[in-house]
Amino acid sequence: MTIEFQTIPDSAAWAEACSERLIANLSAAVAETGKAIFAGSGGSTPSPIYRRMAGSDLDWSRIVVTLIDERYVPETSPDSNATLIKQTLMTGPAAAARFLPLYHAEVTVDRAAAIASKALAAEGDRLDAVLLGMGEDGHICSMFPESPTLKTLLTPDLKPAVLGVPHGRDGMAPSLERLSINLPWLMTARTVVLALTGTKKREVFEREAAGDPTTQPIAALIAAGVPLQVVWTEKA
Repeated sequence: MTIEFQTIPDSAAWAEACSERLIANLSAAVAETGKAIFAGSGGSTPSPIYRRMAGSDLDWSRIVVTLIDERYVPETSPDSNATLIKQTLMTGPAAAARFLPLYHAEVTVDRAAAIASKALAAEGDRLDAVLLGMGEDGHICSMFPESPTLKTLLTPDLKPAVLGVPHGRDGMAPSLERLSINLPWLMTARTVVLALTGTKKREVFEREAAGDPTTQPIAALIAAGVPLQVVWTEKA
């Protein structure tokens, strides 16, 4: 599979390029089916992308916004990805979108994941646009190296689902329990934009792309034929 890899000269143009790709696919989905699902990433990297998306003239009332992963914390926590996406994406015209949380206040993270999994499946059988980031350890979503859930999350022939991810032990990531969509959900996507910044992230991507798809998420995306578009700028 050939990966589409685009190099952008500066951070503003990079954010605009990512936004345009995501909006185009959401717009196409709305035109074809009357609705669309967007799954976004947390962290600081996507914020400028979200701000550009928020001002687009999409019919946001037809868009469901969800997350690729979430920390097992309520929205009152500063660690909540839901809070970040609401503050940066779901503003202005995009405030008309409907948010579908992954976090639910249940006894265990696995119970919360089961509820989120059912709710996401009820919205449809595909994600129309996905924004991914990647950590310097090569993780995407909450697919962390050495995590006991990693191989399950990366198994391509399971049903699309949301799974609970335990906190890492002996200093390993993640520091908090998390919820994550699995590889089969990414395989349904109309497009997956992987937004990368900085020389280090490019080096990590190139290393991971040549890795083992059973244990390395980027390699798993490529092996599974996920429609991956990498948008990179050297300027972090």
